[in-house]
Amino acid sequence: MIKCIASDMDGTLLNAYQKITEENKAAILKAQAQGVEFVVATGRSYQEAMFVLEEAGLKCPVISVNGAEVRNVDGEVVVANPIAKALAKEAATLLREQGIYFEVYTNKGTFTDNEDKGITAIIDIFSSANPEAPMEMIVEGAKERFKQGLVHVVDNYESLFDDDEHQIYKFLAFSMDAEKQTAGRRALEGIAGLAISSSGFLNIEVTSEDAQKGVALERFVRERGIEMSETMAIGDNENDLSMLNRAGRAVAMGNASFEIQMECDVVTATNDESGVAQAILEVL
Repeated sequence: MIKCIASDMDGTLLNAYQKITEENKAAILKAQAQGVEFVVATGRSYQEAMFVLEEAGLKCPVISVNGAEVRNVDGEVVVANPIAKALAKEAATLLREQGIYFEVYTNKGTFTDNEDKGITAIIDIFSSANPEAPMEMIVEGAKERFKQGLVHVVDNYESLFDDDEHQIYKFLAFSMDAEKQTAGRRALEGIAGLAISSSGFLNIEVTSEDAQKGVALERFVRERGIEMSETMAIGDNENDLSMLNRAGRAVAMGNASFEIQMECDVVTATNDESGVAQAILEVL
C-alpha cells in the first residue's frame, strides 16, 4: 500500500504552461483525503515551488532545491542541507575558470549576476521538459521568474559567500557549449562533498551530497513512520534518480528520456496528459 507520494515539478507535475492541471490537482486532493502524504520534491526554490502550488490552491510539504531545504505544510523550515562555504567557494572558482555561467540558490532566495543568461538557463530546463512546447511560450515562462521577483539580480556573489546570513543551497550552472559543460561537470565531480546532477540538456546542478531528493525523501518518510517501500516517486530527469531509485514504486513520466524510463517500475502519461494524476489514481 502506498502511504506517501513524492512528485517532481518541471516536466512532471507541471504541464508545458508551467501549471498544475485540474486532473493533477483533483488526484492529489483525493490522495490527501484518503490519508496519503503528498510531497513535492523539486529543484526549484521554495518560493518558486509555492508560486505554482498557491496558484493551484494546493497545500503540501515541499522538498526544494533538490533536498537542500525541506519545509512543512505551514512553510516552516524543518531541514536545511547547505553547501559548506569553503566548498561553495571552490565550486564557484572552478565554474568561473571554466567560463560557465551559474546562479546561486540560498536560504534568502535565488541570485544571478546576469539576467539574460539566467533566462537562457531556465529556457533550457523548460524546453528539456517540454520539447514540443512553442518557444515563445517557454521564453515567456522563463521571464516570469524575474517579473515575479523570484530571482534577484546582483553585481557579484561575494557577499553571499562571505556573510553568515546566506546559506548556499545550490548552483545552477549553464553553458551552451556542450564540451565546456561536460568538462565543468567532470571537474566538479572531483570535489568531495558535492552532489552533481542535471535537470536540462545543458545544465549542471550542484548541491551538498546530503542535498539530494532521495536522501531528503527517505528522511521525510521515516519521520512519519513510513517505509520507502510504501512510497511512490514520480519524475522525469536525472535529478530525480536518487528518489526514483529508492522508492518502492518508481514512476517515470511519458516525456522522460528512455534512460530515465528504464530506471523505473512504471511509465505514466506525459506531463501535458496529467501523467501524475494517472499514476496517483492507479495506486489509490
